[in-house]
Amino acid sequence: MSRPGGWWGRKSTPAKFETYTRWSFHFLALTELSVAAGPLLGQVASRPAVPLLSLAAVHSVVCGVTTSRALDWRRGQRDLPVRTLWVFGVTTALVAVTALVIARQGRGGDDASAAAAIFSTVLVFGAGATAVLLRGRRRVSALVVACAVTAGVMYLLMGLPWLAALVVTLIVFLGGGFFAFTYSFSVWLLNAVYELDEARETRALLAVAEERLRFGRDLHDVMGRNLAVIALKSELAVQLAQRERPEAVTQMVEVQRLAHEAQREVREVVRGYREADLGSELAGARGVLTAAGIDCTVTGPVTGYPAPVQSALGWVVREAATNVLRHGDARWCAMELRVPEGRVVLTVENDGVPESGVPGRGSGLVGLRERLAEIGGTLRAGPAGKGRFLVTAEVPLPARSGEAAAPAPVSEATP
Repeated sequence: MSRPGGWWGRKSTPAKFETYTRWSFHFLALTELSVAAGPLLGQVASRPAVPLLSLAAVHSVVCGVTTSRALDWRRGQRDLPVRTLWVFGVTTALVAVTALVIARQGRGGDDASAAAAIFSTVLVFGAGATAVLLRGRRRVSALVVACAVTAGVMYLLMGLPWLAALVVTLIVFLGGGFFAFTYSFSVWLLNAVYELDEARETRALLAVAEERLRFGRDLHDVMGRNLAVIALKSELAVQLAQRERPEAVTQMVEVQRLAHEAQREVREVVRGYREADLGSELAGARGVLTAAGIDCTVTGPVTGYPAPVQSALGWVVREAATNVLRHGDARWCAMELRVPEGRVVLTVENDGVPESGVPGRGSGLVGLRERLAEIGGTLRAGPAGKGRFLVTAEVPLPARSGEAAAPAPVSEATP
């Protein structure tokens, strides 16, 4: 189940938590059956034992189905399960009334005690299952109080002792309150996990949008002024040419110069946008991954490389960190820089496997391979066993890079 690409491995963290919550509800339904069957184990031969146990089993199954469909409704995956709720309510009432009738007929005997235990159990777990459909502590509290009061009133209406009615009321109040708030808290926690995951995705999208706005703003500042001057110079040249004035040639030469100047400035803007500083990218990636709850470590020298090498490796770090956040379910990420003879090797390893199940074929990694190929580098990406994913970038150093200052080691302190 933990192998790469397996059923569990393909699930996102919120989906895993939802599966855990759903199966917890199913196990609680089985717990109801075991609690109800406990008092009947020594009375299998008695007449009411079989029908009571059968009714408890039916109620346990209906309780599990109801909580599962109610959870789907709370997650917005289906409409309100009205029919299921009616079946659940009728089954709960039927089992409770039948248990009370048996308890009244067997006054003080073992059958009566077993029936009373089933009556309390049904109402306790019924309150918990119903709480999945309610929002807010006040509504859940009102449900618990209503179930407890109903239990006591039904006991008194059946002519059972008031002391027994008081005990049952307290049992339903305490037990029902515990399970009702347990169910409610589980649903609230599941919604919180989904909201946090959506917030992380939104943060990544906002970061991309902010960078696009910055680039668009810089490009507008450069091109807007030059294009306005070119338009004015061109209009003036047209007017001079229509009058057959020799100054038209001078104006067109100026337009040509401005056009070349605009091209040069655009290249500078694009070059500044495309270049990435390795140290800044490593620090930024570590900060973002740590904020997302991923234990990130960076080791090895991060400075002292030529500008093209820093830019290329910086883009590898940026793309790898983005993939860890968006496409995996990682708990840790390790980035390491090594400088073997004549080359720089960057490895980014994490324990999250991309949900696509086909790593290394995304457009981002293809672009990185092309970028590294321009300076003679290579990129490898793929599973590394035991649910791990490894990205390895290797870039050759220029012949004179060995004369530069030795790269400085990175600090292990979290930024």
